[in-house]
Amino acid sequence: MLVAAALVPETALLVPGAAGRADVLGKVREAALTAVARVLDQAPDTVVVVAPGPIDRVLGEGARPSLAAAGIPDDALGWRPAPSGPESVAANPAASVALLLLAAAGWQGRTVTVEVGGASPDPERLRAQGAAQAGPAEPGARIGLLVAGSLSARHGPDAPLAEDPQAVTVDAELLEAIADAGPHALARLAGLPADVAQRLAITLWGPMQVLLGAVGEVPGARVAADVLVADAPLGAQYAVATWLTGQAAR
Repeated sequence: MLVAAALVPETALLVPGAAGRADVLGKVREAALTAVARVLDQAPDTVVVVAPGPIDRVLGEGARPSLAAAGIPDDALGWRPAPSGPESVAANPAASVALLLLAAAGWQGRTVTVEVGGASPDPERLRAQGAAQAGPAEPGARIGLLVAGSLSARHGPDAPLAEDPQAVTVDAELLEAIADAGPHALARLAGLPADVAQRLAITLWGPMQVLLGAVGEVPGARVAADVLVADAPLGAQYAVATWLTGQAAR
């Protein structure tokens, strides 16, 4: 059963050293470490990393983090992953950021990595995948989710992508729903059309669908939400939040 989830940005800039000597997201990074620590405080048996990627794939326990595909040498990073075996597969940069964050928070337990993507996203399929991840074969197993993704990358003239006037409004609604996490808020998060998310470059959309499916497996679906940071320092809206469920929520 899902006991806790952390929502963190997937940008490589979250990792120390990714921007050279510049420290561009220090406040967001500290909040992300705090959010992951809260998930680990719930003593999960497994942490499932869910991140956007070019295609859907489940790397299972064989994923290793690397930002080489983003043009950042691994030896330049300030966070070091745990040693991986020869059969490990490099995760894409977004999932790698989450894996590095998890290692920096001190997690040494079982980790499953899931990447979601594709040109024709299917929210029902993604939510079913989340339900499957939250309901493992072991009865009573405690599952933590580390959900990586950002809101719109179209805020203002300094944004990574061309400014879109709808970005501010849509992101404000999403942030309100993330902070609420009640039944109506969860329905609003589930109801964001995929084409709107794609147009606004909301990379959190796919991983959020997986999280919603996992929450749906919790009896009563009671969620205690806390938004630690909501900021758009580089024209992209970043959010860090925690969702605690079940006994943890009470």
